[in-house]
Amino acid sequence: MLARAARGTGALLLRGSVQASGRAPCRASSGLPRNTVVLFVPQQEAWVVERMGRFHRILEPGLNILIPVLDRIRYVQSLKEIVINVPEQSAVTLDNVTLQIDGVLYLRIMDPYKASYGVEDPEYAVTQLAQTTMRSELGKLALDKVFRERESLNASIVDAINQAADCWGIRCLRYEIKDIHVPPRVKESMQMQVEAERRKRATVLESEGTRESAINVAEGKKQAQILASEAEKAEQINQAAGEASAVLAKAKAKAEAIRIVAAALTQHNGDAAASLSVAEQYVSAFSKLAKDSNTVLLPSNPGDVTSMVAQAMGVYGALTKAPVPGAQNSVSTGSSRDVKDTNADLDEEID
Repeated sequence: MLARAARGTGALLLRGSVQASGRAPCRASSGLPRNTVVLFVPQQEAWVVERMGRFHRILEPGLNILIPVLDRIRYVQSLKEIVINVPEQSAVTLDNVTLQIDGVLYLRIMDPYKASYGVEDPEYAVTQLAQTTMRSELGKLALDKVFRERESLNASIVDAINQAADCWGIRCLRYEIKDIHVPPRVKESMQMQVEAERRKRATVLESEGTRESAINVAEGKKQAQILASEAEKAEQINQAAGEASAVLAKAKAKAEAIRIVAAALTQHNGDAAASLSVAEQYVSAFSKLAKDSNTVLLPSNPGDVTSMVAQAMGVYGALTKAPVPGAQNSVSTGSSRDVKDTNADLDEEID
């Protein structure tokens, strides 16, 4: 009769566990065996033995011997990791959005004595605790944070379950959220928000691209102006250096020409040759008086070539010799005013 009572009690426990979790739990997978004096306990199982209705000991895996009638196997606990499906439940977030959420719970019995005598159905108790903890934790988060903080949410649920299940001899190893179902209208709003966010990102990226393009164009213009100014500066420097070199070369050539002319004047008949050259330049300058302007200065006797040559020779003599009293009387015909005007024209033409 004791054996039948034990089997009946085990059957009730099994039925209660099946109704709570939807599947036969592993903790009672071996059932409640009879006391056959010599017993062999499987690995990763713990058999709780009562003697005359009081806890006696826990049978370890392997060979064990019990006293008939007095000893009875009251509970069989599985020490393997147990997987329990947490049923779908509704929870309200911080921003008043109702979610349908379910999960998976991973347990392991750490103390068979507490699991047997600390709670009537430990698996059912842990499942209910997981559901209530899930609702409590979801109420602290907004909808947007629920999806981003699933890892922290799982860790919070595991910590809460371990704090409460420590006296039951059960340890929660992991809790994983399987599915989160959002109401259709909220899902549509989230989709619209995502689309708006993407359009915003596209607009921002386009504006940043335009900004970068304008900056690059401005930088290019700036560099171009800098390079153009540097090129113009270099060109002006080179042009100035070229002009200076040209002026210096012209000055050296003119100085050399003057030295050559001076050397030629010191030779025999040099004065006569210089007089002839000055006379030619004078006549040539006089012939160009009326070409560049309408103002013409004429001597008193323009038809007398001999007089013009004499005047040119007088100018040359005045330039090459020291002035003496009565030098102007040596110049034949023509007034002193005409001579001065002709000398001015000759100087301008020579220059």
